[in-house]
Amino acid sequence: MTLSSFLRLICLAAIWGGSFLFMRIAAPTFGPAYLIEFRVSFAALALLVIALYLKRTLHFRAHTRHFFILGFLNTALPFVLFAYAAQTLTVSMLAILNATAAIWGALIAFFWHRTPLSVKSLIGMVLGVCGVIILVGWDQTFVSEALIWPVLAGVLAAVSYGVASNYAKNAPQIAAFDNAHGSMWAAVVWLVPLLPFIPMRAVPDSTEISAVIALGVICTGIAYLLYFRLISDVGAASALSVTFLIPLFGIVWGYLVLDEQVGINTLGGMILVLGGTMLVTGFSPATWQAERAARAR
Repeated sequence: MTLSSFLRLICLAAIWGGSFLFMRIAAPTFGPAYLIEFRVSFAALALLVIALYLKRTLHFRAHTRHFFILGFLNTALPFVLFAYAAQTLTVSMLAILNATAAIWGALIAFFWHRTPLSVKSLIGMVLGVCGVIILVGWDQTFVSEALIWPVLAGVLAAVSYGVASNYAKNAPQIAAFDNAHGSMWAAVVWLVPLLPFIPMRAVPDSTEISAVIALGVICTGIAYLLYFRLISDVGAASALSVTFLIPLFGIVWGYLVLDEQVGINTLGGMILVLGGTMLVTGFSPATWQAERAARAR
């Protein structure tokens, strides 16, 4: 991995970690439906501008069903669930819950595609569940309605990402950029029926409006460009390492911007969740370093 690729990786992790910060800022005012409708609309427009610049034609009608399935499972549903959770949970908790997506993806693959689960994968799943329990605290507050529903929403959002990754295994083979572009427009359509039932809670101020624009343009449009470039430069396996950096930036942004306290349970939960994710995905720093050295020869 060259210095430029490494810097792209760090920037991508910082941007995606920041997406939970922006949601935390804007969700209490916009509410989950309007927040995500604005987010995916800005993202779709940003990707449209990029597509025009790259002279890429999106064949939406040829893959309408696929884009709507992917737009629901990988964007509309998890985004809304995380936006709902962001009204209550801290930035670090949101980012760590997001990191469990790979664990759920492996479990879903076992039932859907009959993909065998190794002992390492099973241990990783147990560690991930234990990490979530430690993260939220196994005490009286855990069973309170004020916390359990947002946590459940965050977990279900990660599960939705896991379902989407398994759907993609048998989905039409379309370029990653076109998948992102087409599914984003489909997500815009999916969210429209929610707007009358989940109204905005107040008139947003300039900070909250800026957070929504940043969510769409930076955390989706620019982030996708960085991610696709990373996959092209260093491969999907190395690009996967961004998963393990996002919670770190989630904790940092929450502490620096919102003054969220970082407790022992946050750090302990993060270590267990990321350790479990590494076991489930088979990712290890040593293997990553060996692959990088082999590529450099």
